[in-house]
This record gives sequence, structure tokens and C-alpha cells, in this order.
Amino acid sequence: MRYSGMQNHSDYTNHLAGETSPYLLQHARNPVDWYPWGPAALAKARRENRPVLLSIGYSACHWCHVMAHESFEDPETAALMNALFVNIKVDREERPDLDRIYQTAHSLLTQRPGGWPLTVFLTPHDQVPFFAGTYFPPSPRHGLPSFRDLLQRIADYLDSHAGEIAQQNHSMLEALQSLEQGRQAGALAAHPLDSARQVLEQNFEAGAGGFGAAPKFPHPTSIERLLRHWARSRDAGNEDRRARHMAVYTLEHMAHGGIYDQLGGGFCRYSVDAHWMIPHFEKMLYDNGALLALYAEAGAATGNALFERICHETAGWVMREMQAPEGGYYSSLDADSEGEEGRFYVWTPQEARAVLDEQSYAVFARRYGLDQAANFEGRWHLYVRHDTRALAEHFGMTQEAVRSLIDGARAKLLAVRAQRVRPGRDDKVLTAWNGLMIRGMAIAARHLQQPEWAASATRALDFIRTTLWRDTRLLATCKDGKAHLNAYLDDHVYLIDAILELLQVRWRDGDLEFAVALAERVLAHFSAPDGGFFFTSDDHEALIQRPRPAHDDAMPAGNGIAAKVFGRLGHLLGEARYLAAAEATLKGLWSGIETAPHGHTSLLVALEESLSPGQTVVIRGNAGDLADWQREVALPYAPARLTLAIPDSAGTLPGALAARAPQAGTVAYVCTGTACSAPVTRLAELLTQLD
Repeated sequence: MRYSGMQNHSDYTNHLAGETSPYLLQHARNPVDWYPWGPAALAKARRENRPVLLSIGYSACHWCHVMAHESFEDPETAALMNALFVNIKVDREERPDLDRIYQTAHSLLTQRPGGWPLTVFLTPHDQVPFFAGTYFPPSPRHGLPSFRDLLQRIADYLDSHAGEIAQQNHSMLEALQSLEQGRQAGALAAHPLDSARQVLEQNFEAGAGGFGAAPKFPHPTSIERLLRHWARSRDAGNEDRRARHMAVYTLEHMAHGGIYDQLGGGFCRYSVDAHWMIPHFEKMLYDNGALLALYAEAGAATGNALFERICHETAGWVMREMQAPEGGYYSSLDADSEGEEGRFYVWTPQEARAVLDEQSYAVFARRYGLDQAANFEGRWHLYVRHDTRALAEHFGMTQEAVRSLIDGARAKLLAVRAQRVRPGRDDKVLTAWNGLMIRGMAIAARHLQQPEWAASATRALDFIRTTLWRDTRLLATCKDGKAHLNAYLDDHVYLIDAILELLQVRWRDGDLEFAVALAERVLAHFSAPDGGFFFTSDDHEALIQRPRPAHDDAMPAGNGIAAKVFGRLGHLLGEARYLAAAEATLKGLWSGIETAPHGHTSLLVALEESLSPGQTVVIRGNAGDLADWQREVALPYAPARLTLAIPDSAGTLPGALAARAPQAGTVAYVCTGTACSAPVTRLAELLTQLD
């Protein structure tokens, strides 16, 4: 299949024009004849016996934009793509099922980790990948062929090596299936918890915290594991201060680094250097949901005022910039604005001087590195270079005066920045990512006593329930009122986890029943025969693999969250089926847990709570005392404790909760696993018992 020549696409609109994904809509006017993944494109490939060029990316992806500009907007490249392939564009955020499968295939084919944009070539009749890569340039460089040359070579190779590719495809399918097989545990054991702790210390980077070299990602589930390990060791009387140090040190350095938006709050995706100074500037909802929860928990555990400030600023950014008027949370902010990465966020000293008085500028510049050499392409990206104590000593001021000057300067520069051209915002609402942010806002609201954050989370939950929950079926995405796509395992279990956390802040009739309905759907439609859950439901589109995710990546593994929430729901409601599902998940995925525990930290939370069940506290009473009791019980860092304060006026309660009946005054029922103590009617006695 050789092609030469060009076609005129000056008024061309392709098959993406009717999609909900902002990423797909960005490509709707490309001269490439893009299709969304679906029956029309796959049937066309089979009918015309043309291979599929599958391109997977997302709206905030910088290199996706680069490749689009260099290749997909180029008429000659597009004409070649159209002549040789059926071209399918996928938003990895709307179709994580496809992204998960083809990223795995990329790793098998190339023996390298993948990324975005992901570029995969599939045989036309079975959608099996036979060649994969990521970004390809328009002309040869950095050891990569030009994209146009690659296209022609791929097509030629498929023509002349059909037999070899068929054999490779057979091996690929076998490899994908083998990845889902593991060794089941006869009995669960605690040694992976200690093994994970040891490996995390081996990977810990002592200079600036975090794990490994640049590029450096936050890895919130790994930090959470260290914090929980420290709490468990403390409660057992052999406090592991080193685990606490690794967690706190990392969180402090991230909060002071350029990965954190020092003016507006919120974290960028990752740091390109080992010191957290220069980020990849995209901001993702899921990162910030996980980190908001983590900073709130770390603040409760340590009393660190920095962590409390980070929570206030990040929650403020979420409500200000990432929450739709209808209640749902948007997905992401681009790294780019005006065609340049980071342009919205960086400064020059002259720009700051124009806004601030001389004293404020002097303090601000020393605080955030404007008095140093430029650190980002001739400009300055803010990071904390000196703490307030050092600044106070240098300028002969009190720390309070320094903080006041810094806060005033930050507010002025933030107001100036707000007038700049903003990065693009992906305004679709994803159920899974909303679950992570609802959880983060709920945990932060509980530990910092901020009811407006809980109200924000409640609005998001209500949006999902009214818009994305239809006829006992959950949907994955919504934009401009159009909700569609079968929800995945993550959508269900992240949302259950979020509801349980929100119920610890405030009780509302109906929320627990919604969580139970979601749990029942997971059991009915996602269960794997040998334990755990598939990523897709049994009525989902048939793909070349049905993954059973166990390993944490940028987000926690769905099976880890599933095992945790089924364990918690099982103890809360006295539901043996849920407890059995949690145990079967851990046993079914034991091989990965035991082999690489540091990569399965979400499952380790569930393992820890299975081996040593946490406390379930149900408080009944009237408004005044109920709030006081709840505050005292829910404020401390007790990560395995579930506390529900249910007013006496609540409606009928499900399962074992129905037995937690109101009494004449406020009363608490405390259970550890399946063992429950006598009702407690005095707050002091309750706190003593919990301690």
C-alpha cells in the first residue's frame, strides 16, 4: 500500500465533531479522517482490510498537542494516513479500558514504558497491535524516524509480512491473557506490609524526598502507605519514626516546590527535575483529589501548619476553577497557554516589581527565587527558596510581618495572573475522578472542620447521582448535559469510597443506600471467578483483554479500593458477602501483592484492614451533642476508623445499622471488626475506649 500526492482538506470536518470529549473535539477539524472508537470505524477497517492507526491522548497532554500540530494538522501527512489506515482517535480519560490494554501492549512490544500520545497500529480484523510507539516527529531526530516515513514503512511491512504478524498477534494475545493469571493465597499474611516499607525506603530520595530520580511524580499512595505504617507502628508501641519522616519530608518539599502552584494552589502533574522545582504544568483533578486527602491526613497526624495551608489553598482552587455550576468537578487544566508550556504561571522580576512595593518585592523575591538566575526558559517559576524564619532573620522582621507581606504580595500577583490568557480547561466530568476529589474534599473538611468543602463535595455527588446514575447503571463521563459510556470498576469503587468519607463529615439519608447499590452492581457485573474484579463489566464491549487491575499507577488500583470498601461496608452493615468479596480479592491477587508490595499499596490498605480490622463507630443523638461527639472522634488521624454520626431523626437504616438504635441521650456503638462493645453514653468514656 504505497501512497503519493495530497488531498485538499481546507473545509474538512471529520467524524469527531459530535463527540463529548474536548480532546477529540480538538481534532475534529484535522485533515485526518479521524473516527472515534466504535462499530463504524472497526467495521470500515474490516471491510476495506486496512490496518487501524490508533492514537490515544488527552486534552492536557503537551506532547499530544505537539504531535497534532506537527503531523495531524499537516495536509500531506493527513493524506498519507487517510490513504493507508483507518484512523481512530481516543481520549484515554473517557476510555481508560482501551488505554490500559494498549499501553500494556506497547510495553510488551517495545519493552519500554508507554505514555502519551500513544501511537498503535492494529490489524484490521481483530484489533491486535503489531507495532506501537508514543510521539513521532515530522522529520527524523533523537533516533526516531519521521512520522510519514514510519506510516509508509508500517503499511509496506504489513503487506509483505502478514504471516509473521499473525504469529506475533497470537503471541500477544497469549501474553495479555497470562498477565491476568496469578497465584492465589491460601491464607493472608502481614509480611508484604513490611516489605513495602523496606522497598519504599530503598527508593526514597533523601535530598528532596519522593521516590527515584527525575522525572519525579508525587506517588500519593506510597506516601499514604508510609504514614499508615507509622501510625500502625505507633499504636503497637514500636513507633517507626523513619517512615513518618519520609512521608512528612516529601510532603514538605512538594509543598515548597514549583510542582505546587505557589500563588493559586493545586499541584501539577509531576516535576521534570529531582527537586520538585519545574513541573510539567498540567493540573489533573485526580492528582489533586488524592493529594488534598493526603495533606489533610498528614496535617491531622503531625499538626504541621504548612499542610493545613496547602489544604486551604488547594480546596479553594478546586472550588474556584474546577467545579461546574451544576456541581461536578472538571477534569484538568492544560500545561500550555498561548502555544507555550507554563506561560500562564511564570514571571520576570520586572513583572513582579511593577505590582509590589520595594519592601514587599524584596521579601517576595528572596522567598520565591526571583533573586536567583532564571529557572525556566529565561523566566522564573516560583518555588520556596527560604522559609519565613530565615527571611525574618535576614530582613530584621518578625515572622508574622514576613507572612503578612508574602500573603499580600501573593494576592496581588494572583490578581495580575488572572488577567492572562488561561490554559485550556477540559470541562468534561468523569465519575472516577470526581470520586477521588469528593473523597479528598470530604477528608479535608473533616480534619480541618470546613463545612463548605463538604458542601462542595455534596454538590458533586448529587450531580453524579442525578446525571450519571440511570436505571441502576452508572455512566463514566458527562459534558454539556450528555452522559454516556459504561462506567468502569474505578468509577464505582472510587465513588463508594467517596461516599463513605463524606458520610463521616455529615449524615444524609440515601447516601449509604447509593453506596450499597453501587457495591451490588460491582458484585453482579465485575466479579472475576478466581477473586477480585475486572476493570470492565460483563455487559461491556468485548475487547482483546479484560484486565483485572491490581497495580497502582497514577491512580489507585480499582481492586485495592474495592477490597477496602467491601471490607468497610461488610463490617458496617454486617454483610458477610462483602467481607468475603474483600478477602477473595486479596487472595486472588496475592501473587502481585507478595512479589511487588510497594506497587500494590492500595491493596495493602485493604490487607492491613483485613488482618487488623479498624474501628467502626456509630454515634446516635440529637444535633448539638452529636456534632460535638463526632468532632472529637473524627478529628484525630485514625486511618482505619470509620465514624458515622447519625441523627435520631434518620430514616430506616440498612443491615446491622438498624440495631444501632437511638437512646435517651447521645450514645456510641463501637465495633472492631465483628466484635462490638456495650453502648457508650459518655464522651470521655468513648474517647478512652478509642485510645
